[in-house]
Parts: sequence; C-alpha cells; structure tokens
Amino acid sequence: MAESDIDDLIDIIEKEGNIDNIPNQMPMMPIRDVVIFTDMLLPLFVGRDKSIKAIEDAAKTNRYIFLSAQKDSEVENPGEDDVFQIGTVGRIQKMIKLPDGRIKALIQGIVKGKIERFEKKRSSFKVKVEILKEVELNSLDIEVQALMRNVKESSEKILALRGELSADVGILLDQIGSPGKLADLVASNLRLKVEDAQDILETLEQKRRLEKVNDFLTRELDLSTVQAKIQTNVKDEISRTQRDYYLREQVKAIHRELGDGDDKLVEIEEYNQKIKKVKMPEECEKEAFRQLKRLDQMHSDSSEAGIIRTYLDFIVEMPWSKSTKDSLDIAKAAQILDNNHYGLDKVKERILEYLSVRKLNPTMKGQILCFSGPPGVGKTSLGKAIAKAMRRKFVRVSLGGIRDEAEIRGHRRTYIGAMPGRILQSIRQCGTNNPVFMLDEIDKLGSDFRGDPSSALLEALDPEQNSEFSDHYLNMPFDLSKVLFVLTANITDYIPSALLDRMEVIRITGYTREEKMVIAKKHILPRQIKENGLLRRAFSISDDALKNIIAEYTMEAGLRELERKLGTICRKIARQVAEGKKGKFTVTQQSLTKYLGPPAYLTDMDQDESQAGLVTGLAWTEFGGEPLYIEVSLCNGKGELLVTGQIGEVMQESARAAFTYTKANMDKFKIDKDEFENRDIHIHVPSGAIPKDGPSAGIAMATALISAFTGKVVDNKVAMTGEISLRGRVLPIGGLKEKALGALQAGIKTIIIPEKNKKDLYDLPADLKKKINFICVQNLDQVLDVAFLKQEDKDTNQTEDETQDKDLDATSNIEEDEADGTDEDSCS
Repeated sequence: MAESDIDDLIDIIEKEGNIDNIPNQMPMMPIRDVVIFTDMLLPLFVGRDKSIKAIEDAAKTNRYIFLSAQKDSEVENPGEDDVFQIGTVGRIQKMIKLPDGRIKALIQGIVKGKIERFEKKRSSFKVKVEILKEVELNSLDIEVQALMRNVKESSEKILALRGELSADVGILLDQIGSPGKLADLVASNLRLKVEDAQDILETLEQKRRLEKVNDFLTRELDLSTVQAKIQTNVKDEISRTQRDYYLREQVKAIHRELGDGDDKLVEIEEYNQKIKKVKMPEECEKEAFRQLKRLDQMHSDSSEAGIIRTYLDFIVEMPWSKSTKDSLDIAKAAQILDNNHYGLDKVKERILEYLSVRKLNPTMKGQILCFSGPPGVGKTSLGKAIAKAMRRKFVRVSLGGIRDEAEIRGHRRTYIGAMPGRILQSIRQCGTNNPVFMLDEIDKLGSDFRGDPSSALLEALDPEQNSEFSDHYLNMPFDLSKVLFVLTANITDYIPSALLDRMEVIRITGYTREEKMVIAKKHILPRQIKENGLLRRAFSISDDALKNIIAEYTMEAGLRELERKLGTICRKIARQVAEGKKGKFTVTQQSLTKYLGPPAYLTDMDQDESQAGLVTGLAWTEFGGEPLYIEVSLCNGKGELLVTGQIGEVMQESARAAFTYTKANMDKFKIDKDEFENRDIHIHVPSGAIPKDGPSAGIAMATALISAFTGKVVDNKVAMTGEISLRGRVLPIGGLKEKALGALQAGIKTIIIPEKNKKDLYDLPADLKKKINFICVQNLDQVLDVAFLKQEDKDTNQTEDETQDKDLDATSNIEEDEADGTDEDSCS
C-alpha cells in the first residue's frame, strides 16, 4: 500500500459509515486478478464495455457498485457463473475518462455482500445484493490478542524485508483494534492467489479469518526471507565480480609497466576458455586451473613456464568428452568385413557379435581382442576393417622391441623432455575417446632395468580398471573404457600369463591354397596392378600360373610372399610398357620362369625315398606350420645318446623319453640288448642353425629310434605330431591347423595325430580335410602300424617313385579327394 493512501485509509477506518443507507440493488463489475476487501482503497483501470457501463451507471446514481472477483481471468465476457457470489460493495471516490476510452476509477471497499440474483445482464450487470454483517466479538481474549500481535509483527517483518516499512505503517497497524479489519487490511496487501484471497473474504468469523491470514503471513515471511537471502547473495556476487575485475585491471597495468604486454594475458584467457570447453572431469579441471594459475604467476620466458605450457596444450587437446557415433548396422558391417577379407569366418562372427551386443547395450565396456597367427594373414588389416565397419577412428601402435615402461605410461614431468605414453599420445592424435586401438606385436615386448612394459599394460587392458587409466605425464585419470583394443601376436607363448588373461584370443591360422587363389584374384592382383600403373585390360594371369606361384614359389601361411611375387611380375610388365611395348600381356604357367626364375619350392616332399631312421614330424612356428625331419643314426660306441640341431630343453626331454621307451620295450621290438650297450645313438633335426623347441616331436623321435634299431622303413608320405609318455601313450598337441597346412604345402597326404586332438578337426576347413587323411592314435603301437611300410607298400612306392610326376596341382588333388567320399570330421 502506498504511503499517500494511509491518511485516507485511517479516515475510512475511523468513519465506518452507515451501511443502512446502502441500496440493495446496484451495478456489478467483475474484477480480474484481485479480490477487493472492505476498507480497501484501490485504483482500477476499466476497459471492458460492460464494466464501463456499470461504472457510468453507478456514477449517475449513488456511486455504489458491487465488486466481485472473476473465477477465471482469461474469460473476456464473464457470465453470472463466472464470478464469485460473495464480493464487496464499493463506492466510487474519483473517476477519470482516459483518451483511449478507458476509465480510471478510485474505489473504496465498504462492506461485504452476496449476490441474491442478477437483475440485468445484457449491456451491463445489475444485481440484488444481500449485505453481510460481521458478528463483533464481545471481548478480545488473550488468544485473539496474541494472534493480532503476531500478525502485526509478521507484517512489519515482511515490509522490512521488502524495504517498504515506515513509521506511518506501524502507526496504522497499532490503531486497528478489530481483528476482522486487521485481517482484511493485511490480506489486501499480501500477494495471494485469487482463490486464497476469496476464501479469506468469505470467512465471516473474525477470529477464524485472522488465523487464516496468520497462516498466509507465516508462509509469505519464509518466502520473503529466502528471497532476501538470494538477493543478498546476488549482490555479494556482483560486488565480488566487480572487485575481481578491478584487481585484474590493476594486474594488467602492472604487467604493462613490467613490459610483459598483453600477450600473456591473452594466452591465459585462451587456456581458460579451452579448459572450460573440453568438459573434463571436475577433479581434472581443478588440476588444470591450478597449473594455469601457476603459469599466470611466472615470467613468460622462464623454463618452467614452457613446461607448463606444453602440459596445458596436451590437456586441452585430449578428447575428454568427444566420441564418434558407432554405426551399428550389422548387415552393413558384415558386408564391409566380407569385402575386405576372404574367409576368416570365426573372426568375423566374433566381431559381429560384439557389434550386436553393443547395439543392445550401448553402455557396454570396451573389449580386448587378440588376433594370434603367422605373419601376413591379415591381423592388422582386420583391425582397420573393424574401425571401418563401426565408423570409428583407427589407431595403431607397434610394441615390437619396446623395453621401457615409460613408453606405455609416460615420463613424470620432473624429467627434462618428459612425454606422455604412446597410448594417450595416439588418442590425442586421433581426437576421439573411443577409437579402435591396435597394439601390434604384443608378443615382441621386452623388459630390462627401465621396467616391464607388459606390466604397465595390465591396467590399460583391464576393462575393470581402465576407466581411470593413469599416465605419469598426465597425472590425472583418463577413461579408456570406451576404447576397443585389438592386439596382434604371432604366438601367444611369449605373452605374460597375467596379460594374456585379460584378452580374448582369436587364432588366425593361415590360408589354404584355394583361399590364396581367391584372395590373390580378388584383392592382391588388382592392388598390384593399380600400384604399378598398369591397366586391368592390358594384363592377365592364367589360373594355372597363379596356382604354380602359390605352390612352387611361396611356402608360407600368410600372403606376403605371394604379394611380393605378383608385384615382381607386375613390375617387369610395367618396364616393358614403359619401354614402348604394346599389346596385352598374359602370364602363363610356361612363362613363369621368365618373370620369377626357377621354382623356389617343390610340391614333393624333401625326402626322396622312404628310409629307416628318417621320420617326418610337424612343427608349429610363429610363421606357420612346416615339416620337421628327424634323423637317427647308430654307430659303434658305448651306448651314449647324442641330440643335435639346436633343439630346446622340451625337445631334449622328448628325445630322452623316446629313448627310454625304446630301451624299456626292446624285447617287444626284438632289439638286441648289445645294440644299446655297444652303439651310440645320434638324433639330429636338420636346419641346425634354426632353434627348435616344443612338446610335439615325441612320437616322431620314438618312431625314428625304433626304425633305426629294427631296420624297418618309415613311409615318407606319412607325417606325425604328438608327444610320448614313458608308457607309450600319445599326448595331445597344439596348432593342428597350422601343421596341417604346412604338411599340405610339402605334399604330405597322411598325418598321424593324437586321439585327444580329434575335436580340433571340427575347426579345419572342409577342403583341407578332403585333401589330408587324419589318423587318430592313442599309443605308439598304433603309430608304428601306420608309419612302417610293409613289403607290398615298398614295392608300390618304388613303382610310384619311378613314374610319379612331381608337378602336382591343387585342382587334381581336390578332384581325387572328393571321389574318396570319406567322413570329413572323423579319423581313419
């Protein structure tokens, strides 16, 4: 309430007026957004036609008008149901017509009334009113007095919080002795909703009305207190901001006087904006601002300032919250994988499973896959294909030869030239926190006095820990859980067990000749033609020539040597084109020697004929499978066992176990005891310059020993792999597919394997099982039954050796093996 109206209000309260002179019929005006109380003096702006007509009608008569609050303020033309029945009889004190047609009226509330009926509704409202008289209290008891005092004090507190309290208001409140008038006066000045104010107006009992007002006062006091607190805080914050601005301006002036200029201030502000923009975790952001504050306090040319700048640059360039959106279209991903790689169905299936789970559970933690296999089988290119299928960035780090732990975790910033580790460096360069991250050659890690890098990788490759990977240089946790780690290794034997336990190993064993044919025609040859600047229509190579290259010019599980040979042919043809020769160049089987020279490998076995004491074993190396020939010779001596060929401790033990088994069963094999006492036994594994080791040559060594002692000839078309026990049991081995591929490359068609490796035949390609006859054995007696040639077999082999053509071809092998009709998943 304005202070200028206080004197008029006091007069109204003192001169209550005679309500008996108020007519029972009068114009009625609906009021929006406000409830008029008795003794209330309020200016109203009237603009609706009916309301203007009601004001004019009242002004022409006795100036009385009934004021009733509208139920819904949005209704423009209210009817009799749109207003409350109880309102206030008011008297027009002043009225002014405005230029825009509206009327400004000063109206004073006189007494409460109730509409009995509407006498007029069209041009304006006219109602018959029943005057509502309040029952005065005979005396003010202690409760009412306390209630009145509380209302007065609360009103003063609210006005004080709003800054509207004055001495006149206090006098006005003290002069009111009626509970009802006090309730109406306070309610008219509270910011009440229309429904709440109407409820107070309709309460005729003075004490009850005062209690309701007290309740609203209590709530309003709480709101006003909180509001005042907020305003105070805002003012304090504004004052603090102004103070900081003033101090910064002073600091700028000081820097200018010192000759630092504005460059440093601009630099600090740029770092400040960059730190806020990258949206790093709260703790990391605090550390970044702490380092920025240190930089601000240093001289620009100090060495420490340069170190901090480099550190801040690294922090703001890290992709803390930047990720690429995964493409989870499974069918499209499968198509991309098929277009980039032929075969490798098991690997593709695992990748599509990962994408499927990622599609159903986007919050899944990153996986750690390890592709293990010989060189050139496509491990690295598979990682690129995964990134392409998922539309992620691809990052590759080679770990071969790394011996320093700091290469993984980074250097501490206390050292001159400190750098972050390779993992965070690569993530910074790719610009996203969810790339496909390939750690190449994980089996080539080393360790020395500078630490063990494989131990440092334990945290990065553990899905339960890498959400807070700690780099020594960054010195704050970085989330690697969104990264899809793909590792590659030639062989998993050299990977520490704790690190290997964190990986899902997927073995990529190698390709058959038929698979190499398809890959060469579909991928390698088109790439070499393009790289050497040739036209596809001007160059062709026959299928027979391609088969010969695979069979006679390469001996590998992968495809690198094959690509080099095809590259050699393309380069020689490119030279002819560059020299001006024209026409279409066709490479045939007969013209291969012109481009590649004589064959480097023969499809027949290295053994020319079957011999006693010579056995073909199978080895599994990091380059794939290959034949391993074991020779045994007897010479006069004292019964000593000599093993040569740079074989390791495991093969040394296999040789001793085979020798012990042979000696223990000499009666069974009809070997004279003097042979062991008067002869020295020499076991040799050719290619002596190449170290060899592994637990799979036991049965081959035992067979060679027994053959040498008994003179029985071992079939040179049979290869075998398996470890032997002292009781003659054949123990299981690993790398069956690699060994089978190596045997096929060497022209071997029969392989003896342990019975417990029968389950591994399920994973072998169907064409490989058609070409090779796998014989499963449980003990050495079964091995000898297959390995030793009988007399009729010797005669047959001799005839075959005389007539056999050494130029074997993969197509004829397929046709012969398909005609056999044997069960592919069983042993003979």
